[in-house]
Amino acid sequence: MSALADELGVHRTLLYQWQRKIEGSDGRGSTATSPVRELRKQVRDLKRVLAEKTLEVDFFRGALQKVGARRRRSSAPGETASTTESGS
Repeated sequence: MSALADELGVHRTLLYQWQRKIEGSDGRGSTATSPVRELRKQVRDLKRVLAEKTLEVDFFRGALQKVGARRRRSSAPGETASTTESGS
Protein backbone atom coordinates (compact mmCIF):
# COMPACT_ATOMS: atom_id res chain seq x y z
CA MET A 1 0.00 0.00 0.00
CA SER A 2 2.83 2.36 0.80
CA ALA A 3 4.36 2.02 -2.68
CA LEU A 4 0.99 2.66 -4.31
CA ALA A 5 0.37 5.67 -2.06
CA ASP A 6 3.78 7.09 -3.02
CA GLU A 7 3.08 6.49 -6.69
CA LEU A 8 -0.31 8.23 -6.49
CA GLY A 9 0.97 11.00 -4.25
CA VAL A 10 -1.57 10.36 -1.46
CA HIS A 11 -1.26 9.22 2.13
CA ARG A 12 -1.64 5.47 2.56
CA THR A 13 -4.43 5.85 5.12
CA LEU A 14 -6.48 7.48 2.38
CA LEU A 15 -6.08 4.34 0.28
CA TYR A 16 -7.37 2.25 3.17
CA GLN A 17 -10.34 4.61 3.56
CA TRP A 18 -11.13 4.27 -0.15
CA GLN A 19 -10.84 0.50 0.11
CA ARG A 20 -13.26 0.35 3.04
CA LYS A 21 -15.68 2.62 1.23
CA ILE A 22 -15.61 0.44 -1.88
CA GLU A 23 -16.10 -2.71 0.20
CA GLY A 24 -19.08 -1.18 1.99
CA SER A 25 -17.53 -0.74 5.41
CA ASP A 26 -17.87 2.55 7.22
CA GLY A 27 -14.51 2.01 8.94
CA ARG A 28 -16.03 1.94 12.41
CA GLY A 29 -16.06 -1.83 12.86
CA SER A 30 -19.14 -2.42 10.78
CA THR A 31 -19.54 -6.05 9.84
CA ALA A 32 -22.08 -5.40 7.10
CA THR A 33 -21.42 -7.55 4.07
CA SER A 34 -21.34 -5.71 0.79
CA PRO A 35 -22.37 -7.25 -2.52
CA VAL A 36 -18.85 -6.62 -3.86
CA ARG A 37 -17.26 -8.53 -0.99
CA GLU A 38 -19.66 -11.44 -1.52
CA LEU A 39 -18.92 -11.52 -5.25
CA ARG A 40 -15.17 -11.47 -4.59
CA LYS A 41 -15.57 -14.41 -2.22
CA GLN A 42 -17.58 -16.31 -4.82
CA VAL A 43 -14.92 -15.63 -7.45
CA ARG A 44 -12.19 -16.87 -5.08
CA ASP A 45 -14.18 -20.01 -4.31
CA LEU A 46 -14.91 -20.66 -7.98
CA LYS A 47 -11.24 -20.19 -8.91
CA ARG A 48 -10.26 -22.69 -6.22
CA VAL A 49 -12.80 -25.26 -7.44
CA LEU A 50 -11.72 -24.70 -11.06
CA ALA A 51 -8.08 -25.27 -10.12
CA GLU A 52 -8.99 -28.50 -8.31
CA LYS A 53 -11.02 -29.75 -11.29
CA THR A 54 -8.20 -28.86 -13.67
CA LEU A 55 -5.79 -30.94 -11.60
CA GLU A 56 -8.26 -33.84 -11.61
CA VAL A 57 -8.66 -33.66 -15.40
CA ASP A 58 -4.89 -33.56 -15.88
CA PHE A 59 -4.48 -36.58 -13.59
CA PHE A 60 -7.13 -38.65 -15.39
CA ARG A 61 -5.87 -37.61 -18.82
CA GLY A 62 -2.40 -38.83 -17.89
CA ALA A 63 -3.81 -42.08 -16.48
CA LEU A 64 -5.80 -42.72 -19.65
CA GLN A 65 -2.73 -42.11 -21.79
CA LYS A 66 -0.75 -44.65 -19.75
CA VAL A 67 -3.53 -47.23 -20.02
CA GLY A 68 -3.77 -46.64 -23.76
CA ALA A 69 -0.02 -47.04 -24.18
CA ARG A 70 -0.03 -50.32 -22.22
CA ARG A 71 -2.90 -51.66 -24.30
CA ARG A 72 -1.10 -50.80 -27.54
CA ARG A 73 2.05 -52.55 -26.33
CA SER A 74 0.20 -55.66 -25.12
CA SER A 75 -1.84 -56.04 -28.31
CA ALA A 76 1.20 -56.49 -30.56
CA PRO A 77 1.31 -59.88 -32.35
CA GLY A 78 3.06 -62.59 -30.35
CA GLU A 79 2.83 -60.65 -27.09
CA THR A 80 1.30 -62.04 -23.91
CA ALA A 81 -1.52 -59.87 -22.64
CA SER A 82 -1.11 -58.72 -19.07
CA THR A 83 -3.93 -59.49 -16.67
CA THR A 84 -4.58 -58.51 -13.12
CA GLU A 85 -6.40 -60.41 -10.43
CA SER A 86 -9.31 -58.66 -8.81
CA GLY A 87 -9.79 -58.88 -5.07
CA SER A 88 -8.77 -62.55 -4.74
